[in-house]
Amino acid sequence: MNRDWIATARTLSEALPYLQRFSGAIVVIKFGGNAMGDDDAMAEFARDIVLMKQVGVNPIVVHGGGPMINEMLDRLGIKSEFVRGKRVTDKATVEVVEMVLTGLVNKRIVQAIMDEGGRAVGLSGKDDDMMVCVADDPELGFVGKPVEMNVQVLRDLFTAGIIPVVAPVATGMQENETFNVNGDTAAGAIAGALKADRLLLLTDVSGVKDETGTVLTELTPEQIREMTASGVIAGGMIPKTETALDALDQGVRAVAILDGRLPNASLLELFTEHGAGSLIRSTASRVKQRPK
Repeated sequence: MNRDWIATARTLSEALPYLQRFSGAIVVIKFGGNAMGDDDAMAEFARDIVLMKQVGVNPIVVHGGGPMINEMLDRLGIKSEFVRGKRVTDKATVEVVEMVLTGLVNKRIVQAIMDEGGRAVGLSGKDDDMMVCVADDPELGFVGKPVEMNVQVLRDLFTAGIIPVVAPVATGMQENETFNVNGDTAAGAIAGALKADRLLLLTDVSGVKDETGTVLTELTPEQIREMTASGVIAGGMIPKTETALDALDQGVRAVAILDGRLPNASLLELFTEHGAGSLIRSTASRVKQRPK
């Protein structure tokens, strides 16, 4: 008998406690980075999401789209300015952001999931007032900070067997306001509002690293705070770990920061003992490990 077949059967058998553990669980996946521009990677990601739904998980995809936004701004001759590394989003820019995220990017992900046999619906934070924001920083213009979440529409889609795909564009407190929201921030806010079991932040790095550069597979909130204060966690990892801590404070059971470039990263994180990145949680695992 082919050894690959035997290995596949063994893998499925060893995944059983994790499949049981996550049946009915809500898992929010932030999707972005290099994989969004690659058709094969997009198809693989979509297949993973459809498999999650097939085995009883309730996945929600929240996506970014920075490279696509940059490309469209360049084509339209709209110049971007940055303050402390963040894009200043004026009225013209936020209109492009909404067009690209809710149109081009969102529908591409929806189509990829449909192509793999799933059912998906594209939404933005503006739909049903799912995400209501105020300005995060007056200097940044229409960059939003979520202050009110209305997620019943997502629960309704779960019940209907549909996978929600959410673009991080939100409405404001004032009439006719539209805000661009950081994708990680939006995913964390949605996960918190739903009290999700897992928030998976797919990135272009392998996880949270210690001072020697070694990826830490499991951390507590206290360790994250200590590593940030000492400068071990720095740069672009800071907003991701801040999102993780905020989500845990809102009732999310655990947050994983993992490399979205790794094949089947989300499945490895959920359904294997080793996982695929850095898991941040303050409570013990519910899965009982078998004796070695």
